[in-house]
Amino acid sequence: MTDLLRILALWRGRTFWLAFGILISLAALACGAAMMALSGSMVAGVVTGAALAAPFALRVLGPARVVLRYLERLATHDATFRALADLRVWFFRGIATSSAGGLGFRRAGDVLARLVTDVEALDGIYLRILIPLAGAVLLLPVLAITIGQIDPLAAVAVLLLFAASAFGLPLLSARAAAGLGGRLSTTGSALRVACLDALHGLREVRAFSAEGRMLANVQACESNLLAAQHELSRRGAIAAAGAFLCAQVGILVVLLAAGAHPAQAALLVLLAVAAFEAVSGLPRAGVTAGQAAGAARRVLEAAEHGPAVPDPAPGAPLPKGSALRFEGVAFAWAADRAKVFDGLTIDIPQGARVALLGPSGAGKSTLAALALKVVAPQAGRVLLGGADIATLPAAEVRSRIGWLSQATHLFDDTIRGNLLLAKPDADDAALWAVLEAAQLGGVVRTLPDGLDTWIGEAGARLSGGQGRRLALARALLSTAPVLIFDEPCAGLDAETERAFLATLNEVAEGRTVVLIAHRLTGVERLDRIFRLSAGRAVAAAG
Repeated sequence: MTDLLRILALWRGRTFWLAFGILISLAALACGAAMMALSGSMVAGVVTGAALAAPFALRVLGPARVVLRYLERLATHDATFRALADLRVWFFRGIATSSAGGLGFRRAGDVLARLVTDVEALDGIYLRILIPLAGAVLLLPVLAITIGQIDPLAAVAVLLLFAASAFGLPLLSARAAAGLGGRLSTTGSALRVACLDALHGLREVRAFSAEGRMLANVQACESNLLAAQHELSRRGAIAAAGAFLCAQVGILVVLLAAGAHPAQAALLVLLAVAAFEAVSGLPRAGVTAGQAAGAARRVLEAAEHGPAVPDPAPGAPLPKGSALRFEGVAFAWAADRAKVFDGLTIDIPQGARVALLGPSGAGKSTLAALALKVVAPQAGRVLLGGADIATLPAAEVRSRIGWLSQATHLFDDTIRGNLLLAKPDADDAALWAVLEAAQLGGVVRTLPDGLDTWIGEAGARLSGGQGRRLALARALLSTAPVLIFDEPCAGLDAETERAFLATLNEVAEGRTVVLIAHRLTGVERLDRIFRLSAGRAVAAAG
């Protein structure tokens, strides 16, 4: 339950709405219980005064209960949506902080499952657990007082059965389903990963006639998920059967106790029916709690991973200039993996244009990750303007280093929206300036909606070259004095690549440029060339 309590702590900003929803729910429950009691009084014909007052009270309580039930739905669901929205924002911030360089060894489908499915599973904490529990706490003394006035022993028996139904069975169900909830989340995540892999790789699947194998993998994941859901449903059914049995025995006890007091029989029976019915869903809620606990554990685990490189205490002197230096750097992505760099030293003067060449796996992209403080070296240091970036906040480093990678993502948004990612306060003049610099302004001007043209998922409505130029324009929009271009022409044909690099030569004047590539085309304007090999850098030209 610790993980569930931690989730509730994250919702403390919504305390008012959550408490308001519980109060409205309790008021609706009180109206319902009062209606049942008054109906019993009328049936029994208690006394003349009560019999005359009961119809009037019912005329008030009936509409009041309808209104309160409606308000309860509005208030509780609104509170839930607000709390889940806060939780998603908190989760996304946690993922963004710990995954500045991408998801790394995480799987996109798994992260998506945690953001969507696991967070949605947590709505049961409030709607299916807290609110019914609050109702049970309200009804417990009502039953004790009402039945205890007639038969104390019967009251004790009914209270024990009520407590078993409202508290005991849910607790046992939650414990029994705790491990199953984690299994359900894991199998659901595996199914999502398998489906996303099949869809994203559909072209390769068809090319290698692997449809049957991919479908078999999806079906196996689906089977595991269905098995977990079936087991969860079975345990929920057992818990519900236990609650039903407790309710029937409790009503029987009330009937036996009311035998000596026929005038009170109808009131007691109807009140007991209303009370047990109000908590009948709690045993199943216990199973939901077990599932929610597993979901909470996965959400917290992903979001609280923390940044790979924690920020230092404030107060370090800011960089003076934009010279970049890697000094005796040693780095490996994991302790059980080979070192990418071992004693790497490179000097990149301010305003210089430098190329870093090397085959796949030589560490070219790792160098960019080190410069952007996505990861930290195990030995040596990285200097920016003479300042060790280990002493600088990550935001300060990334405000001074712009980055364009081979897999730069274009969002399913407008051209304007994609550009403003780099500088949210940029005006239209600035946007057109960088589009012109990237030689994309003419194309955008011909579009019916101009800057407000929607480019589709991953820029699907643009050609490969146009998409890469839009990404370049976004990088240029930042005022960073250092620009790192990591395989910016990957996937482009030779003619488009030469045109793109020719544009790059013009637009990056006055900035420090680091071009990471596996080969040169001959059109680049460079001051220095380094070749990465065996974890070190060798100057190939000056």
